[in-house]
Amino acid sequence: MRHRLFIPAATALLFALAACTQDELAGDNRLSEGEYPVVIRATGLSVEATPQAAPSTRATVDGDWQGVQTVALKMGDAVKEYTVTPNSADNTKATLSRENDPYYWTSRDPITVSAWWPFNKADITQMPAVKVAEDQSKLADFQNSDFISAENRKVEFNNPTLEFTHRTARVTIELKPGTGFTSVAGATVSLVSLSADNGNPTAIKTYNASGNTYEALTAPQTVAAGKPFVKVELGGGTFYFRPQNNVVLEAGSRYKYTVKVNTTGLTLEGCTIGEWFDGGGESGEAEDLGYSIQDDGSYMVYNADGLLAWNKAAQKDESINCTLTADIDLTGKEWTQVGTWPPGYSGIFNGQGHRITGLNFSAATTELFGLLNERGVIKNLQLIDVNLYGSSGHAAGIVEENNGQIIACSVTGKISAYGRTSSIADLNYGSITACWFNGTLEEYESGAIVRHNYAYITSCYWGGNAGQGVFSNLGGKVDATKVDGATVKWQAAVDGMNTALTNNDYQWALGTGGLPVLKRNNNNP
Repeated sequence: MRHRLFIPAATALLFALAACTQDELAGDNRLSEGEYPVVIRATGLSVEATPQAAPSTRATVDGDWQGVQTVALKMGDAVKEYTVTPNSADNTKATLSRENDPYYWTSRDPITVSAWWPFNKADITQMPAVKVAEDQSKLADFQNSDFISAENRKVEFNNPTLEFTHRTARVTIELKPGTGFTSVAGATVSLVSLSADNGNPTAIKTYNASGNTYEALTAPQTVAAGKPFVKVELGGGTFYFRPQNNVVLEAGSRYKYTVKVNTTGLTLEGCTIGEWFDGGGESGEAEDLGYSIQDDGSYMVYNADGLLAWNKAAQKDESINCTLTADIDLTGKEWTQVGTWPPGYSGIFNGQGHRITGLNFSAATTELFGLLNERGVIKNLQLIDVNLYGSSGHAAGIVEENNGQIIACSVTGKISAYGRTSSIADLNYGSITACWFNGTLEEYESGAIVRHNYAYITSCYWGGNAGQGVFSNLGGKVDATKVDGATVKWQAAVDGMNTALTNNDYQWALGTGGLPVLKRNNNNP
């Protein structure tokens, strides 16, 4: 899309001077000094319009000069502010003029002109860098993110035209419901992984132009292949499109994506660029990352891919927090133990009462975590129907060595090893509170909760074949009880664990399968 500005000569017509044409002004190239001010008649702005609820406040994306009051106009070394007067019958046309101290035609020779809008009134001489709004969800903020200019254009006296172009790139996204969705109404669409150059936002919330169509303006830049680019939040899930090739967002180009939202991700039905300049594009499959990253760097995880992504990040930074927002199925996935020796994992892993299923593998170390740092916390997590074999001599479910806090966690299933087994921790130097196990342990040096305890085990319970809750207590304090189904039942375990969880955000309740499940603590929302 281009803005075309036409510059006639004799604007004495507009200022009640003699009615004559440019050819009649003088008999040669020279023009009388100070008699023929430069006046610009702007037109040619008709383009595909963005649906909007109210009149435009900026002459930008859709070529409407309504609301634009002035532009900066440069001739030689001078820059002057010119007034914009839109055509009352057609807002795509306007007249640009200056009543006091305008530029003047001095001859019929071509002149070189630059112009831009918006501009900084504090320093009109400098064309401002493109800086768009982070939140363009409101029409005015979307429109106010556009920048137009005409740079070093030669203007002929007898054909005085000046062409403006956009300094921004325009991205249009049309959503369609796919598998698992009957509607995409209420979606939130953003562009992410953007450049922060010149103070621009790294993510932009788009404007809902109409129906399921969303728009945003960006500074020119390149989004690297493989990076998340289009983000869609819908139905409690977050979906991303990762381009297979670099996305080059060029000034004056419009990029249009048609995106089908499926419960498993996004499918791009087509990717075209239109109306502005045609700069190419890409089609492809969009991916549900399974997580979102908060301002503090913590991960909110809702599927297996998201948990594995956090795992990969935690291998490099063992302080990254992780919160589950849904049950996770790791069937067929390869798990790498989190927490090295030392310093170990020092973040907070909060299951929020959710379950991890499908943890089924043989390895030297089978635990979710290796070393839990004294600052580390694992809480409100259930491992369901694990099948683990430790080939290095020992196996556990939650952590190999605990120096921090393990609160309200459980393990069910089968744990075996070449040697020693336990469910919650192999070694405990920290605290384990209100946890339980039910299943089968290989009985050699087995402890249902912990194998070797050096610190605190409080209100923990176990069922299954294990003969003792702790194989060896080496100076610690142990409160662990076997649920035998006769003298001690799982309801008694629920009551006992909840006594220790008064201030926790989750508590245990007896589930329909007869085993405890985690529920939100209404007294500690």
